[in-house]
Amino acid sequence: MADTRNADLTFGATDYLVYQAPINTVAPTGFTDPATSWKMLGWVTTEGGLFKIEEESKDIDAAGSLEPIRTLMTKSTKSLQVTFLEGLNPLVRALYDNVPVASLEPDETSGIASYDLPDKPDDLRFAYIFDTLDGDKRMRLYMPNGKVVERGDEQPQTADVMPVQMTFRFYKGSTAKAVNRSIDYGDVDVSGYFPA
Repeated sequence: MADTRNADLTFGATDYLVYQAPINTVAPTGFTDPATSWKMLGWVTTEGGLFKIEEESKDIDAAGSLEPIRTLMTKSTKSLQVTFLEGLNPLVRALYDNVPVASLEPDETSGIASYDLPDKPDDLRFAYIFDTLDGDKRMRLYMPNGKVVERGDEQPQTADVMPVQMTFRFYKGSTAKAVNRSIDYGDVDVSGYFPA
């Protein structure tokens, strides 16, 4: 068997970008920069994002067999956890506090934004793009319908910036699957993996 290992196919993120747009906004073509309807959520920690796929199944047992006769896939949940560094970024703050971003617009006279956190969580949903870059190699995750489902603890501190950690969950869009992944291999030749 031929050794097909290729160090150029390793991937280490040198940058991690998160964009938000109104729910079901169409993804940009290829790896073009998102249009003005997409807003960047600012700096994230060097850990980037933690993408998870959690699947659940149910085995069907039957008389006469010691093994399940069938397995049903009952759930497949896709989520992504990111820690943002811009604790005062209005888009990030609105997601964490679960309020419309308009709530964070400062008063023209005082320069202060003041708003109530909802007693009952709102179902605020948006489209998201998560771009990961490694030189000329890129990966993009596009989610047409996502919302924040978990929030980390908020801890303003003197030793470091206040991180804002959130976990997003993704659902099917009006015309797209819950998650679409695009890969740009850069200058790496991967033709040997796809025989003619």
